[in-house]
Amino acid sequence: MTNERLRGAMAAANLTKHALAERLDVSTKTVERWITQDRCPHPSLRLEVSRVLGRDETYLWPQLLAGSRSAAASLSELVQIWPTRPEVPHEVWRTVMRQAGEEIDVLVYAGGFLVESLDFANVIRIKANAGVRIRILLGESDSPEVLARSREEGLPSLPQRCLSTLEYLRETMDLPMVDIRTHRTPLYNSIYRFDDSMLVNTHSFGAYAAKSPVQHLQNVPGGRLFSYYRDSFEAVWRTGRPA
Repeated sequence: MTNERLRGAMAAANLTKHALAERLDVSTKTVERWITQDRCPHPSLRLEVSRVLGRDETYLWPQLLAGSRSAAASLSELVQIWPTRPEVPHEVWRTVMRQAGEEIDVLVYAGGFLVESLDFANVIRIKANAGVRIRILLGESDSPEVLARSREEGLPSLPQRCLSTLEYLRETMDLPMVDIRTHRTPLYNSIYRFDDSMLVNTHSFGAYAAKSPVQHLQNVPGGRLFSYYRDSFEAVWRTGRPA
């Protein structure tokens, strides 16, 4: 995994790899490894790099903040983060869907982009027939929680969009391995799990889900982020009602 923070700090300081290496009296290959392999220098060198670039060493190497093995593992769970949902490439969605071989879990209110842009109903048919367990939670359109979110986001069509997605997916309800439920919980995160890969779309007051950040997580032994969101899905699933 490349160290984009270090690369960006060097660019901001107008320093090439060769120039930084000269300032620190190390080889250019050493600086290259810091960037391309996310190697962490020895403490004395870290301090010197921080001084030259004018950045705190924990900013350049955030793994220094990982005070335990589980914290370090959790840091490695984060594959990528995008500032808004439309910036997640469609190929990322298609890849995680295609690779799912055991289970798919989706927690949303409407999730209209899945059926409108990613042909999710067809994905469900293909995966269900291949023996993949699929569980989907959609917002209960007339619930106080969905109506409140509709007002908060200035999105009066949200209840109808919940119903629309349900209609799109209705034809998949009788397929083996498919279970679709509605829920009336406050939605803090939309969760999309595909085996050991997960995309988490965070929610903030007054902002559309589409304009909110998305994290791509990969389950890693000892990590806690993936299991944290998986447990959240399970908690909502227990409250859900058959669609």
